[in-house]
Amino acid sequence: MRPPRSSDETTLIRRLQAALSAPRRAALAQSKTRVKNWFTQEAPVIHWSEMRSPLGPLFVATSARGLCAVDFGRNENDFIARLDPRARLVKETHELLQVTLQLKEYFAGQRTQFDLPLDLSALTPFQKQVLETACRIAPGQVWSYLQVARKMGRPKSSRPVGQALAHNPVPIVIPCHRVIAADGSLGGYSGGAGLSAKRWLLRLEGARL
Repeated sequence: MRPPRSSDETTLIRRLQAALSAPRRAALAQSKTRVKNWFTQEAPVIHWSEMRSPLGPLFVATSARGLCAVDFGRNENDFIARLDPRARLVKETHELLQVTLQLKEYFAGQRTQFDLPLDLSALTPFQKQVLETACRIAPGQVWSYLQVARKMGRPKSSRPVGQALAHNPVPIVIPCHRVIAADGSLGGYSGGAGLSAKRWLLRLEGARL
Protein backbone atom coordinates (compact mmCIF):
# COMPACT_ATOMS: atom_id res chain seq x y z
CA MET A 1 0.00 0.00 0.00
CA ARG A 2 1.31 3.43 -0.98
CA PRO A 3 1.95 5.72 2.02
CA PRO A 4 -0.06 8.98 2.09
CA ARG A 5 1.66 12.06 0.75
CA SER A 6 2.82 14.74 3.08
CA SER A 7 1.49 18.27 2.74
CA ASP A 8 4.90 19.36 1.43
CA GLU A 9 4.84 16.72 -1.30
CA THR A 10 1.30 17.68 -2.29
CA THR A 11 2.24 21.35 -2.49
CA LEU A 12 5.30 20.54 -4.62
CA ILE A 13 3.28 18.41 -7.02
CA ARG A 14 0.69 21.16 -7.43
CA ARG A 15 3.40 23.71 -8.15
CA LEU A 16 4.99 21.44 -10.75
CA GLN A 17 1.63 20.83 -12.41
CA ALA A 18 0.94 24.57 -12.51
CA ALA A 19 4.38 25.26 -13.98
CA LEU A 20 3.96 22.60 -16.67
CA SER A 21 0.39 23.50 -17.60
CA ALA A 22 -0.54 26.16 -20.13
CA PRO A 23 -0.85 29.69 -18.73
CA ARG A 24 -4.30 30.96 -17.94
CA ARG A 25 -6.00 32.94 -20.67
CA ALA A 26 -6.09 36.11 -18.60
CA ALA A 27 -2.37 35.90 -17.82
CA LEU A 28 -1.56 35.14 -21.45
CA ALA A 29 -3.64 38.07 -22.69
CA GLN A 30 -1.99 40.38 -20.17
CA SER A 31 1.47 39.23 -21.29
CA LYS A 32 0.60 39.81 -24.95
CA THR A 33 -0.68 43.29 -24.13
CA ARG A 34 2.55 44.16 -22.34
CA VAL A 35 4.64 42.99 -25.30
CA LYS A 36 2.44 44.91 -27.72
CA ASN A 37 2.67 48.08 -25.64
CA TRP A 38 6.45 47.77 -25.42
CA PHE A 39 6.73 47.18 -29.16
CA THR A 40 4.54 50.19 -29.93
CA GLN A 41 6.16 52.59 -27.48
CA GLU A 42 9.75 51.41 -26.99
CA ALA A 43 10.90 49.43 -30.04
CA PRO A 44 13.15 51.31 -32.48
CA VAL A 45 11.38 52.46 -35.64
CA ILE A 46 12.58 51.83 -39.18
CA HIS A 47 10.83 53.77 -41.93
CA TRP A 48 10.92 52.20 -45.35
CA SER A 49 9.60 52.91 -48.80
CA GLU A 50 9.71 51.81 -52.42
CA MET A 51 10.54 53.83 -55.51
CA ARG A 52 10.80 53.23 -59.22
CA SER A 53 14.26 53.18 -60.75
CA PRO A 54 15.96 52.16 -64.02
CA LEU A 55 16.99 49.00 -62.15
CA GLY A 56 13.40 48.16 -61.27
CA PRO A 57 11.66 48.58 -57.89
CA LEU A 58 14.14 49.98 -55.37
CA PHE A 59 13.64 49.77 -51.60
CA VAL A 60 15.13 52.12 -49.00
CA ALA A 61 14.96 52.21 -45.21
CA THR A 62 16.11 54.62 -42.52
CA SER A 63 16.60 54.24 -38.78
CA ALA A 64 16.97 57.01 -36.22
CA ARG A 65 20.67 57.14 -37.12
CA GLY A 66 20.27 57.39 -40.88
CA LEU A 67 19.93 55.38 -44.07
CA CYS A 68 20.33 51.71 -43.15
CA ALA A 69 19.26 49.76 -46.25
CA VAL A 70 19.06 50.11 -50.03
CA ASP A 71 18.20 47.21 -52.28
CA PHE A 72 16.81 46.35 -55.68
CA GLY A 73 16.30 43.20 -57.70
CA ARG A 74 14.43 41.59 -54.80
CA ASN A 75 10.80 41.50 -53.77
CA GLU A 76 9.31 43.39 -50.83
CA ASN A 77 9.29 40.42 -48.47
CA ASP A 78 12.97 39.66 -49.07
CA PHE A 79 13.87 43.28 -48.42
CA ILE A 80 11.88 43.44 -45.18
CA ALA A 81 13.51 40.21 -44.01
CA ARG A 82 16.87 42.03 -44.14
CA LEU A 83 15.81 44.68 -41.65
CA ASP A 84 16.27 44.56 -37.88
CA PRO A 85 13.66 42.08 -36.55
CA ARG A 86 13.58 43.98 -33.23
CA ALA A 87 12.40 47.17 -34.95
CA ARG A 88 8.89 48.37 -35.70
CA LEU A 89 8.61 48.82 -39.46
CA VAL A 90 6.64 51.75 -40.82
CA LYS A 91 6.06 52.13 -44.55
CA GLU A 92 5.94 55.80 -45.40
CA THR A 93 7.34 58.10 -48.08
CA HIS A 94 7.66 61.41 -46.21
CA GLU A 95 10.54 60.30 -43.97
CA LEU A 96 12.46 59.12 -47.04
CA LEU A 97 11.89 62.02 -49.41
CA GLN A 98 15.48 63.23 -49.20
CA VAL A 99 16.80 59.74 -49.90
CA THR A 100 14.56 59.10 -52.88
CA LEU A 101 15.17 62.60 -54.27
CA GLN A 102 18.95 62.12 -54.25
CA LEU A 103 18.63 58.69 -55.83
CA LYS A 104 16.42 60.09 -58.60
CA GLU A 105 19.01 62.80 -59.23
CA TYR A 106 21.71 60.14 -59.40
CA PHE A 107 19.81 58.04 -61.93
CA ALA A 108 19.15 61.18 -64.00
CA GLY A 109 22.88 61.93 -64.15
CA GLN A 110 22.47 65.05 -61.99
CA ARG A 111 24.31 63.76 -58.91
CA THR A 112 27.49 61.76 -58.36
CA GLN A 113 27.83 61.99 -54.57
CA PHE A 114 25.26 61.53 -51.81
CA ASP A 115 24.76 63.73 -48.77
CA LEU A 116 22.86 61.49 -46.37
CA PRO A 117 23.42 60.31 -42.79
CA LEU A 118 24.15 56.58 -42.74
CA ASP A 119 23.51 53.90 -40.16
CA LEU A 120 26.31 51.33 -40.43
CA SER A 121 26.01 50.22 -36.82
CA ALA A 122 25.47 46.57 -37.79
CA LEU A 123 28.90 46.36 -39.44
CA THR A 124 32.28 45.47 -37.97
CA PRO A 125 35.06 48.09 -37.78
CA PHE A 126 36.84 46.38 -40.69
CA GLN A 127 33.71 46.41 -42.86
CA LYS A 128 33.20 50.10 -42.10
CA GLN A 129 36.80 50.87 -43.06
CA VAL A 130 36.38 49.05 -46.37
CA LEU A 131 33.20 50.98 -47.21
CA GLU A 132 34.76 54.29 -46.18
CA THR A 133 37.66 53.54 -48.55
CA ALA A 134 35.26 52.67 -51.38
CA CYS A 135 33.69 56.11 -50.97
CA ARG A 136 37.03 57.63 -52.05
CA ILE A 137 36.69 56.17 -55.57
CA ALA A 138 35.64 58.94 -57.95
CA PRO A 139 32.67 58.44 -60.29
CA GLY A 140 33.81 57.00 -63.62
CA GLN A 141 36.79 55.28 -62.01
CA VAL A 142 37.24 51.73 -60.75
CA TRP A 143 39.64 50.21 -58.24
CA SER A 144 40.51 46.58 -57.78
CA TYR A 145 39.98 44.77 -54.49
CA LEU A 146 43.76 44.81 -54.12
CA GLN A 147 43.85 48.60 -54.59
CA VAL A 148 41.27 49.05 -51.87
CA ALA A 149 43.27 46.78 -49.56
CA ARG A 150 46.44 48.75 -50.26
CA LYS A 151 44.71 52.07 -49.65
CA MET A 152 43.73 50.69 -46.25
CA GLY A 153 47.31 49.69 -45.53
CA ARG A 154 46.38 46.00 -45.66
CA PRO A 155 47.71 44.73 -49.02
CA LYS A 156 47.08 41.06 -48.15
CA SER A 157 43.39 41.57 -47.43
CA SER A 158 41.92 41.49 -50.94
CA ARG A 159 39.59 38.59 -50.14
CA PRO A 160 38.29 40.08 -46.86
CA VAL A 161 37.78 43.36 -48.72
CA GLY A 162 35.54 41.58 -51.22
CA GLN A 163 33.62 39.92 -48.41
CA ALA A 164 33.11 43.27 -46.66
CA LEU A 165 31.85 44.89 -49.86
CA ALA A 166 29.37 42.03 -50.24
CA HIS A 167 27.84 43.17 -46.92
CA ASN A 168 27.35 46.78 -48.02
CA PRO A 169 23.84 47.60 -46.72
CA VAL A 170 23.47 50.72 -48.87
CA PRO A 171 24.73 49.99 -52.41
CA ILE A 172 24.80 52.90 -54.84
CA VAL A 173 25.01 55.37 -51.95
CA ILE A 174 28.26 53.69 -50.90
CA PRO A 175 29.70 52.90 -54.36
CA CYS A 176 30.89 49.33 -53.92
CA HIS A 177 30.08 48.88 -57.62
CA ARG A 178 33.29 50.82 -58.38
CA VAL A 179 35.41 47.95 -57.09
CA ILE A 180 36.24 45.20 -59.60
CA ALA A 181 38.63 42.25 -59.90
CA ALA A 182 42.31 42.77 -60.72
CA ASP A 183 41.84 41.09 -64.14
CA GLY A 184 39.22 43.66 -65.15
CA SER A 185 36.21 41.41 -64.60
CA LEU A 186 33.37 42.75 -62.50
CA GLY A 187 33.83 40.48 -59.50
CA GLY A 188 30.77 40.38 -57.22
CA TYR A 189 28.05 42.78 -56.21
CA SER A 190 25.90 43.20 -53.10
CA GLY A 191 22.86 44.60 -54.94
CA GLY A 192 20.10 42.11 -55.51
CA ALA A 193 20.05 42.63 -59.28
CA GLY A 194 23.58 41.22 -59.55
CA LEU A 195 26.36 41.98 -62.02
CA SER A 196 24.06 43.36 -64.72
CA ALA A 197 23.16 46.19 -62.33
CA LYS A 198 26.83 46.74 -61.44
CA ARG A 199 27.70 47.07 -65.13
CA TRP A 200 24.78 49.46 -65.68
CA LEU A 201 25.81 51.69 -62.79
CA LEU A 202 29.42 51.88 -63.97
CA ARG A 203 28.31 52.82 -67.47
CA LEU A 204 25.96 55.45 -66.05
CA GLU A 205 28.98 57.03 -64.33
CA GLY A 206 31.08 56.87 -67.49
CA ALA A 207 33.47 54.10 -66.49
CA ARG A 208 35.28 52.33 -69.31
CA LEU A 209 34.80 48.59 -69.02
